[in-house]
Amino acid sequence: MNDRLDPVEADVIGPQASATPDARRWIWKGIAAAVLIAVIVAAYRFHDSRSAAPAAPPPPSVAVSAPLQRDIDNRLGFLGQFSAVDKVELRAQVGGTLAKIDFKDGDVVHKGDVLFEIDPEPYQIRLAQTTAQLEAANARLALATRQLARAQELQRSEAGTVENVDQRVADLHTAQAAVNDANASIRDAKFDLTRCKIVAPFTGRMGTHLVSVGNLISGSRAGSSPTTLLATIVSIDPVYLDFDMSEGDYATFQRARETQKGPLASTVYISPTGDAGFTKQGTLNFIDNSLDRSSGTIHARATIPNRDLSLTPGGFARIRLAVSGPQAALLVPDGAVLADQTDHMVYVVGKDDVATPKQVQIGDLRGGLRVIRSGLAPTDSVIIDGIPAVRPGAKVSPHAGAIQFVTRQSDGGEKS
Repeated sequence: MNDRLDPVEADVIGPQASATPDARRWIWKGIAAAVLIAVIVAAYRFHDSRSAAPAAPPPPSVAVSAPLQRDIDNRLGFLGQFSAVDKVELRAQVGGTLAKIDFKDGDVVHKGDVLFEIDPEPYQIRLAQTTAQLEAANARLALATRQLARAQELQRSEAGTVENVDQRVADLHTAQAAVNDANASIRDAKFDLTRCKIVAPFTGRMGTHLVSVGNLISGSRAGSSPTTLLATIVSIDPVYLDFDMSEGDYATFQRARETQKGPLASTVYISPTGDAGFTKQGTLNFIDNSLDRSSGTIHARATIPNRDLSLTPGGFARIRLAVSGPQAALLVPDGAVLADQTDHMVYVVGKDDVATPKQVQIGDLRGGLRVIRSGLAPTDSVIIDGIPAVRPGAKVSPHAGAIQFVTRQSDGGEKS
């Protein structure tokens, strides 16, 4: 076999085929080195692009202010429910057919207004009968008086006996008793006749009527069957506001009462449901004589004037009860206070503009601001705006802000 290549095949294979084995090895080493250098350069460029850190964002802009200082009184807050001072179930004292209803359901009626009328005719008849009985008794009394006078005259002339005089005295007393009984019957008949009209016992608001005209009404004077409930009426001015104090609040209130005298110790401010502020005030006039062992609370009650009739028994209201005079306090916007499970905190800006959380004890709202009872100093710079962008221990860009106290006379008597 001829191992030599044809000239045409040599041209096709190229110069590598005709090169010596050592030359070919050097060619492949050069190619591998070039590839390796290219890979190293690409990896370096990729690493360099990945290691380039982005520019740090600027610190968040926040508004800071020292807490507002005000003299405010210490208060306790409760939730109460209105109830009527007086509530009466209207029932008839006499029975009969209901002839008329003189009010509309829900009307405000005044003391003495006629509400129901029972057919009076049976009682008018009875009054006429007792009047006739009185006339007959008076006639018998007059006859007995004359007979006694004649018997006594006969006895003085010795024509009559003592027994006859005694009999005439007894007849006179019997006739007088009959007159007294007839008078009592007349009074009883008149009483029943006047009770045919059921009147309002006080000024108040009527409920719905529970019987209709034509119903047979059972009265209390009959005594043989239960009386018929006609309607209910509740007083509306003033109204009670009932609420419960916890044992701790009651102890605070008792300590305050030992040092306070006058209206402050018993004045309450209320915010009925639907009102924006504490628009009404009343007087605390009752605290129960013992704590409820099951709930650990004690019942209390305030009396609230209701001249405009805007308060309805059964409705709810928030209550504020002042337990001390004005004292210095710190206030911050409510939005600056953050809840941390059962605790609360605010952010303050210290040196180097670093935001630091501070745990605080909070009170109620005053003038649209949250009372801080402890944990904050008057000189602290509190973050009042821009809080969502703040992180504990991170830098911030502070600028001066302002805390506004909204003076509202309706907010439980606050004054600037």
